[in-house]
Amino acid sequence: MSSTKAVRAQISVAVDAMLPQLIAMTQVLVAAASPNPPSDTRDVAKVAEELLRRIPGVAIEWVEPEPGVVSLLARICGNGSGRRIIFNGHLDTFPIGENLPWSVPPLGGVLKDGRLYGRGVSDMKGGVAASILAASILAAHRETWAGEIVVTLAGDEENMGSLGSGYMLKHLPHASGDANICGDVGSPMVVRFGEKGLYWLEIEASGSPAHGAHVHKGVNAIDRLRTALDAVKQLEALPVQAPPVVTAAIARSASISEALSGAGETRTLESVTVNIGIIEGGISPNLVPTHALARADIRLPVGVSTQEIDAHLDAWLSPLEGVTWRVIRRFEPNYTDPEHEIVRYLTEVAEEVQGSRPALNMRVGASDSRWYRMHGIPTVVFGLTPYNMGGPDEYILTDELRVVAKVHALTAYDYLAKVL
Repeated sequence: MSSTKAVRAQISVAVDAMLPQLIAMTQVLVAAASPNPPSDTRDVAKVAEELLRRIPGVAIEWVEPEPGVVSLLARICGNGSGRRIIFNGHLDTFPIGENLPWSVPPLGGVLKDGRLYGRGVSDMKGGVAASILAASILAAHRETWAGEIVVTLAGDEENMGSLGSGYMLKHLPHASGDANICGDVGSPMVVRFGEKGLYWLEIEASGSPAHGAHVHKGVNAIDRLRTALDAVKQLEALPVQAPPVVTAAIARSASISEALSGAGETRTLESVTVNIGIIEGGISPNLVPTHALARADIRLPVGVSTQEIDAHLDAWLSPLEGVTWRVIRRFEPNYTDPEHEIVRYLTEVAEEVQGSRPALNMRVGASDSRWYRMHGIPTVVFGLTPYNMGGPDEYILTDELRVVAKVHALTAYDYLAKVL
């Protein structure tokens, strides 16, 4: 059997040599439209399945809990029993945005000056291609590692994943494993070990009608809603008691992470944030509105639970006359210990590949990684920088694509070869 060092060198060389194939894989995935809504991933799943079937001995399952919402699960066995590592990604994307000012066809997968363009290329068809290539190269060296590689490619992630990764983990035992690497968006210079929680809130207010000149005869539903929203914004002042291992990692990463993700990211990671995204009410300026509605996206740092938010909102909103509220979606903040083996391995490999040590930080946005952490599976996110994600001319850097594929492959190899 080849030495571990020799095999790692072969894996690294293979990723470099296969960059043209990696780009081509990403392009064919981008060409298969999979906007969510409507969460129809059948076409892109067929493309991904064709790419996976190039791996000798792979076993693939087509998972479709609702018509059109398709996920794939692929399994690759190594040299005997051992641990199971998962490569997780999602197949759906933001809406294509055909009416946006694209300078290239949004599904064209145009390659120009080291940039690869297209809707979903960053979020996250490039990451999916990188994981497929990593699994393919590791399959060619399966005699040097033990256990199993599982690739889970989910539909429904943009809709919070209950019919994608959540469904697979609930219904398919082999969708679970000992560790998970997710190639969702971020930056090759930041290793993400956790993410904030999510709490979507809807508030309705009722009033009584009157003419706008006779406000004393009516009750303004929008005024009631404004009072309720002022109360909701108080959540941003809640104290946070996060574990020291989390706060220390956030502080250490600030200089690198904020340069990539924007000034203020550290504060956002450590605080409750409230984004009031929708307000509706009234039918005419000269009528007192009888109904008003708002929806808010509340994100929770580690150290604040959704139950705490429930309690505060109940205390603040329930006494308000004419106001009702309900929670639309909720997920707890979650993290993997940054000292866990899979996080350490990936961070060390990323430093090896790139020549400088990446930051180790939390993630402000949600990903399917939370489903794995909810099932007790240590998870780390390492993906591409999302340029213009969701807008026109979304693109990635092809050199980052190579880096992500190499880091995924070498990290998985180090994790699985350890038991031989």
